[in-house]
Amino acid sequence: MESQLALMDQSFNSRYSSLVREALDDLPDSFTITDPCISGHPIVFASREFLKISHYSKDEVIGRNARMFQGPETNRKSVMEIREAIREERTIQLSLLNYRKDGTPFWMLFHLSPVFSMEDGRVIHFVAVQLPIARKSKGFTSGFGRNDCNFGEAGSRLPEIVFGSCRKEVCMDSVKQSVPLWTRGSFQNLDNRGLEVEESCEASALEKQKAATSINNILSVLTHYSELAGKLVCGKSCNLSGTNSLGSSLIVSLGRIKQSFVLTDPQSPDMPIVYANDAFLKLTGYARHEVLGKNCRFLNGPDTDAKVICQIRESIQTEQACTVCILNYRKDESSFWNHLHISPVRNASGKIAFYVGVQIEEGCKNGWGRGLRPEMRQLGVVGAVKVAVRSLSMGAGPSKS
Repeated sequence: MESQLALMDQSFNSRYSSLVREALDDLPDSFTITDPCISGHPIVFASREFLKISHYSKDEVIGRNARMFQGPETNRKSVMEIREAIREERTIQLSLLNYRKDGTPFWMLFHLSPVFSMEDGRVIHFVAVQLPIARKSKGFTSGFGRNDCNFGEAGSRLPEIVFGSCRKEVCMDSVKQSVPLWTRGSFQNLDNRGLEVEESCEASALEKQKAATSINNILSVLTHYSELAGKLVCGKSCNLSGTNSLGSSLIVSLGRIKQSFVLTDPQSPDMPIVYANDAFLKLTGYARHEVLGKNCRFLNGPDTDAKVICQIRESIQTEQACTVCILNYRKDESSFWNHLHISPVRNASGKIAFYVGVQIEEGCKNGWGRGLRPEMRQLGVVGAVKVAVRSLSMGAGPSKS
């Protein structure tokens, strides 16, 4: 549990200055921030207004997936639309029926927007504004007026399920207490007396504009405090020239691979690097922004064998894998012998989506893959990359900017 909470803190501490939480708490908006790079895509920040509306405490929300607010009458199609927007790393705005902690449903305008890192162009967070939709309440059409609902001992009706006319409204012959969370599913077993359901609830133009304004205000705060931390973020896709957006799900999968490797895009001019993992950056001494968008030849130097370079080019032209030993150079100009394996990576349709280059420094004894021959370690990396790419292409596929 402590390690999970540490991940939540790191999600913010690694990107923004320490004052960002206080600044976000000062905003009057109802919103959450989630991190798609952490397993389970958990909530890492929840605003005071959101906690007030949902009746949850901060500790009950942080670290949980936002599906915790859904219930039996939440539209599955809307949920799938949100998931699709997350996969494609794009903004979405729709009406959604969510549930408070006590089980009462409420309609809200849900506005989701990605937050991109300007360092490598990947999505690091999603901001979700959740604006309750206000409507004039109306009476029941099944013969029971709203005033026909019996009151409990304390004189209160079923806890404010009637937030608006587009909400499910429930009256029972006798209500003694607030309906708890675990009884949500039991609503479907009632005899439908005094039950009114509207399938959807449309927000007004003013509410839609208010949600969009809230998103802009939140992004402004995040941008400001990321700049103070020296790791600028932005609200629009800001991929570096010559790179593809790989999508957060693919980046998370690739991030689990410990051996040094890069992915290059054969569909773009000069086959630029579109992904470089941390082990590659450590091996070469370069920062990520110095690598992305470049051809791998930037590692070559005055004593790199031209015959080996021709061998690599030939394997790419024939769409074949190859293994070579090549003299490469780090950022500090020191040289190292690179036991390099290059292989095409095909998507689910059989088309080459990337080339993967796996690097092992000759004579280097690191902990990853200890006991395995270099060839086996490299084939293991290639296999893991192929599984990740094919899984993505069988789903939503890489996002399009």
